[in-house]
Amino acid sequence: MAASQRDVGLTHVALPVAAAARSADFYEQYAHMQVVHRRVDGDSGATVVWLSDLTRPFVVVLIETAVSHTLGGFAHLGVGCADRGDVDTRCASARAAGLEVLGPLDDGPPVGYWAIIADPDGHNLELSFGQEVGLTVASHAPDAETGTAGH
Repeated sequence: MAASQRDVGLTHVALPVAAAARSADFYEQYAHMQVVHRRVDGDSGATVVWLSDLTRPFVVVLIETAVSHTLGGFAHLGVGCADRGDVDTRCASARAAGLEVLGPLDDGPPVGYWAIIADPDGHNLELSFGQEVGLTVASHAPDAETGTAGH
């Protein structure tokens, strides 16, 4: 395996879901992710689905099983949107589908304009615009020439 193909760093988060196909549809519609892998686990018989937004080597793994706990309260998956209108559109679509939606709310930098949509199992998906995650991480990335972190 070539060095560029190794999985290094944070690669995934796994969620228990009652129905993998239903949950995959939710994340395709509201998080703009797509299925990049699907299988039935040979030992458990559970359907396992990997979803990615294809912007980085990171997936959300959906594991079909009994859901005994959820990403609720402050726990959530966060997805950045192109603009405030994109957040508004996705929230309106979720409300029309009868899903639970909180917001959108505007908390200014670094939190930005955000909303929460509960997925079919009660896991929270945060949609946001204007969060400063990318800027913050970039300011700590090593400089290509010096190898030291930026400030």
